[in-house]
Amino acid sequence: MKIVLMEPLGVSEDMLAGFAAELINQGHKFTAYDTVTTDVDELIKRADDAEVLMIANHPLPGAVIEADKNLKMISVAFVGIDHVDTEACKNRGVAIYNTGGYCDDAVAELALGLTLDCLRNITKCNAAVQACEGKGSLAGHELAGRRVGIVGTGAIGCRTAELFKAFKCNLIGYSRSERAAAKSLGIKYMPLDQLMKEADIVSVHTPLTADTKGLIGSKEVGEMKQGAILINTSRGPVVDTEALAAALKAGKIFAGIDVYEKDPPLAADHPLIGAPGLVCTPHVGFDTRESIDRRAAMVFENIGLWKRGSKTRKML
Repeated sequence: MKIVLMEPLGVSEDMLAGFAAELINQGHKFTAYDTVTTDVDELIKRADDAEVLMIANHPLPGAVIEADKNLKMISVAFVGIDHVDTEACKNRGVAIYNTGGYCDDAVAELALGLTLDCLRNITKCNAAVQACEGKGSLAGHELAGRRVGIVGTGAIGCRTAELFKAFKCNLIGYSRSERAAAKSLGIKYMPLDQLMKEADIVSVHTPLTADTKGLIGSKEVGEMKQGAILINTSRGPVVDTEALAAALKAGKIFAGIDVYEKDPPLAADHPLIGAPGLVCTPHVGFDTRESIDRRAAMVFENIGLWKRGSKTRKML
């Protein structure tokens, strides 16, 4: 069976060589590319009739899927699969497996970190010290006792809730389906509009789908309390950028943002550049040494899961 890794996984050469050797010992042909490309012709050339394609977080267009007449399975080294043309996969009967769970801790920890930065002005305090200044008016606020709204109570949402619970926060939640695991953490479910009104902190953890695109728009942002905090470590398009920027510039809310419509670098005229009350990171929520090594192992494990007909981590 021909297996192609279409882009680097960010792991050491030794680790990748170990995974490759295992596949080769099983009689498979394995090819790995160590550069990223978005050129469709080059992607088609790389795929070259492979039965299995392995990708990370760069787009896999339908043209590539259609051109690879031998394609049967795609293993995605990411939780979301919105960068894969799933309609083309459905039409071809191509299975998709993800690496759900590889970065639960990493993303949850960043969501908490962004929240603490917004509350305690950590970035601003660092800048003040580096500029040989004192604390001035940088007194912050405590997290303990705050009401935290978790939008999307899947694995990452629940892990984030666990961390906030450790800080003695009250938990409320919104999701398309209520989960026993979330309720066991003390999350009280309610409609989204009610959550936006009641929460001191809103932490977004939904996947990007047709239903969740623009889920947090001008109406929802407008319902937030004065001085509330919006954290987004899920997908950029889930939150309307223009609505968020307007609320920040009006001084209504604060925000911690790790995700955007397109990954940074952002254009100089992007609505969030220079917006007050904002802490930004360049889509690093998933990116820890531990999580990257973990997802690499999982993306190779997916091949065995698929061959056995397992539904574990099967997305399509």
